[in-house]
Amino acid sequence: MSLDPRRVLILKDVIEATSISGAARALGWTQPAVTHHIGTLERSVGMPLLLRRTTGVIPTQAGKALLAHADAIASHLAAAEAELEEMRLCKAGTVRVAAFPSALATLIPHAMTRIHKDSGLKIRLTEAEPDEAMKLLHDDDVDVAVVFSYSDTQPTDISESFDRWTIAMDPVALLLPPTHPLAHKEDLHLTDLADDAWVAGCPRCREHLVSMAHRAGFEPRIDHETDDYVVVQSLVSQGLAVSVLPMVALAAYRNEDVVVRDAPELTGRRIDALFRPGADRVPSIAAVLGALTNDAV
Repeated sequence: MSLDPRRVLILKDVIEATSISGAARALGWTQPAVTHHIGTLERSVGMPLLLRRTTGVIPTQAGKALLAHADAIASHLAAAEAELEEMRLCKAGTVRVAAFPSALATLIPHAMTRIHKDSGLKIRLTEAEPDEAMKLLHDDDVDVAVVFSYSDTQPTDISESFDRWTIAMDPVALLLPPTHPLAHKEDLHLTDLADDAWVAGCPRCREHLVSMAHRAGFEPRIDHETDDYVVVQSLVSQGLAVSVLPMVALAAYRNEDVVVRDAPELTGRRIDALFRPGADRVPSIAAVLGALTNDAV
């Protein structure tokens, strides 16, 4: 026996209409089409489900038993339709987002505020540097990965399998201690700091720093390495080194004892939201992507 739930629901319509012609009118079908589906259903169960009479039809005992299940099927489908409609309207659902620390401190809260104001979506956050975030996305552990990249660093192969929305271009700034003799020099250049000790960040940021220094004509002496932009600024503020940081990191935390300067050799990074191809057509994910783009700082 193989029950087709669509035909079970047609049986429900016929029983409630007390006639095949009445059910056909309600469904907007022809009477032969309804008769065909009922006949196929009766053959699949191996017994009559309706008794014909001059005034219409009445269910057999088997028809009454199947009707009880038809009510449950209809109820479940109605609940499914309501749940899907809420998701379509972004009144329900969860979107899992992985992002690097400074984005979690700046971009993501802005986007979450907009989403919570305009919808009932829930956002589940995971802190992850770009390579880890892309792996989480690849393994279906998150729906969106917010990552950064520098034009002069080697891209990760895994990133090519995702679609992307560019959220923001993030400039990079020089950080000097207030006691540094060049802290307030006009027309500051990277080469002016060729003899200084440097603080480098994550592997991507370190690679970017070295690349900028090489283009400027020197090899930076990296004495300290840390992913923590608070620690970077603390080391700089104490006169232990100079460094560079993206503006999003400085928006997340700014040590007032650090001098922030620009230099013509500095190049920034791009912040992207990565997602599986086609995922931007899912209303909840599209809402998150739109909020991230609109609320970029």
